[in-house]
Amino acid sequence: MSINQINQGSSSEQVSESSQHPMSSIAKGSLYIVATPIGNLGDISQRALDVLSQVDLIACEDTRHTQKLLANFSIKNKTLSLHDHNERQRQEYIADLLSQGQSIALVSDAGTPLISDPGFHVVRYCRQQQLSVVPVPGACAAITALSVAGLPTDRFTFEGFLPSKQGARKSTLAALANESRTMVFYDAPRRAIDTVTDIVDELGGQRHIVLARELTKTFETIYADSAENLLAWLKQDPNQLKGEMVLIIEGHQIDPTAIPPEAEKALRLLVNEMPKKKACGIVAELYGIKKNKLYDLTIAM
Repeated sequence: MSINQINQGSSSEQVSESSQHPMSSIAKGSLYIVATPIGNLGDISQRALDVLSQVDLIACEDTRHTQKLLANFSIKNKTLSLHDHNERQRQEYIADLLSQGQSIALVSDAGTPLISDPGFHVVRYCRQQQLSVVPVPGACAAITALSVAGLPTDRFTFEGFLPSKQGARKSTLAALANESRTMVFYDAPRRAIDTVTDIVDELGGQRHIVLARELTKTFETIYADSAENLLAWLKQDPNQLKGEMVLIIEGHQIDPTAIPPEAEKALRLLVNEMPKKKACGIVAELYGIKKNKLYDLTIAM
């Protein structure tokens, strides 16, 4: 997700560095995974600034984006491009530099690296080489959106970007139709209407959904409604089809009074082999369901 410098904060907004991480704590031979702001530059931590200013090299998803961030805080440091298309080729080079005692920071265009951003292969390779990998936490669009969505957060699943092609996207959504956890997705604004249309088709128009757009930026928008109402809203206002987007979908709500599909399947098999009451008794014992409820189902069959 790209850095946008609008609505940036002043240096006075920066959080003081923890005493556990003084400036002298930059370790030789360590790879620092540094989270950067997703929009408002005032969200950067003092620890992140200290690391970025003191490491020997900064590996960036896009050096142009990172140079803007560094310039804002008067940090002059060497950068190296590290993206999806070259990170496997660069992993040995980075590991060699670390082995020689150099310290390196890894950043994405914005937010926490590796969360739908490059870096996984490098981090895994460095850990396999028993090199030090240190997290420097900060902003993450998925967690930021989840914190204000008003949906259950005790259990959730992060699904990243849905497939760009409709067939694959609908198949992915269909496979998640019975997922009971809150689901978090990233989405590109150019296909937001297509995505929400597929959500209506595969998960139902009444499924609760939250769209968090341009988080921490000037035009931050958080809209919560049913999927079908969200779709109508997007179609009516083209301005909402701009910027970075996080979609949060309510998990499938299980009806506590419903008979589980596997219990119904077992009952259908047994009623063909024995009296209804006996079949209901067996299924009731296996699945903890009241016999009269099962008997009503046999009648409906």
